[in-house]
Amino acid sequence: MLAQLNRRLVVVVLFPTLPRHPIYKPDRTSIEPIVDNFPLAQAATSYADMPPIPLWNRPPAPHFYENTPLVIGFTRNWKLLQQAVASYITAGWPSEDIYVIENTGTFNANEQGKLSLQNPFYLDYRRLTGIFSINVISTPTLLTYSQLQNFILGVALDKGWDYYFNSHMDVVALSEEEMSPGDENGYKSLYERCVEDLSATIQPDYAVDPQTGRQGMWGMKAYGDSRGLVLMNARALQEVGGWDSQIPYAGSRCDVQERLAMKGYKLADAFVGGIYDVGDSVQNIGALYRRRNISTKDEEGESVEVEVEDERAGEGYKKLKNQLLKMQAAKQADGGKARYGWRNIQGGGRDEPFYRDPEGFEKAIILTNEFSRKLMAEKWGHIGCGLREAGLSADDAWRVEHDCDGFST
Repeated sequence: MLAQLNRRLVVVVLFPTLPRHPIYKPDRTSIEPIVDNFPLAQAATSYADMPPIPLWNRPPAPHFYENTPLVIGFTRNWKLLQQAVASYITAGWPSEDIYVIENTGTFNANEQGKLSLQNPFYLDYRRLTGIFSINVISTPTLLTYSQLQNFILGVALDKGWDYYFNSHMDVVALSEEEMSPGDENGYKSLYERCVEDLSATIQPDYAVDPQTGRQGMWGMKAYGDSRGLVLMNARALQEVGGWDSQIPYAGSRCDVQERLAMKGYKLADAFVGGIYDVGDSVQNIGALYRRRNISTKDEEGESVEVEVEDERAGEGYKKLKNQLLKMQAAKQADGGKARYGWRNIQGGGRDEPFYRDPEGFEKAIILTNEFSRKLMAEKWGHIGCGLREAGLSADDAWRVEHDCDGFST
């Protein structure tokens, strides 16, 4: 009996045999290589080689009194970035006022020309600075959306900008060339309209707190249906603590706008021209410069092709505007399912510095976006935006219970 009690129970657990190699996912569908969408700029050696800006959109000389920095953040898709930059230049924005914030996480690889066109994080540093004559500032590492916005705010404060224009990179800016009948103000380029609206916005009597009499109480001014261009009040953003870097992507813009409004800062919209939200590029960006060929005769009577400037609001403008409207509609079709397809058109870059698997990078963004929405909801106890409509105030962050079902962990 005692011997039986002293016996030890031995339990043998059999684990399944582990595979000797990883089980791989199916091979990816090959992505067709992209081609540069601005051959003329690709062949140019200096700014002088570029076509002239349309006469009716040329920047004023001398510069307007107002400071007009335009910031464009970039992570992926060179074709869309180049298109956005060229569109602002041809809409009258002084090139020296444009700043591309390179947020690729590839450090100085683009500046040194070490990435190829097929790499999603490729950026032609020489073309931006030497051909377009704009500015490029690189982030110290890859940042999330909210971190990038705080980086831009930091640049603004360092440079002494009280305000700045902030544009998405997946937009095309186009001046409204077809004047309305009876328009007494005359034609103005998109840039001139932005300056006109800026001048009105920074007037002391534009946004005044009715209780304290404090002036300059505006936070953001959005342009375009997609709000792809926004005038930012740097001092207002600083006062509310900037962007919440713990909300990395989805919800971050709502969060900062709601906090601005909760503090009494005015949020408004205005029209300055076309800001088209697109997911593709025109076949040749040269179309933005509005040049066309005509047949004429030389001194000897021989027929020759001569390049001339298009007419304002002419056929070239109508064709371009119609194309942009179709591109915008395609991006928003089917409930916006194709909205971010532009992020996946490049699949190369293997063996280049700081290579990231393109599909894996996009998957990580999607997962982080899901987390970002959950975090935004937890912060305010409310799903979605409309925080003020839900009765929330600035001091309620992280202090309220969930106000509805549907929260997930």
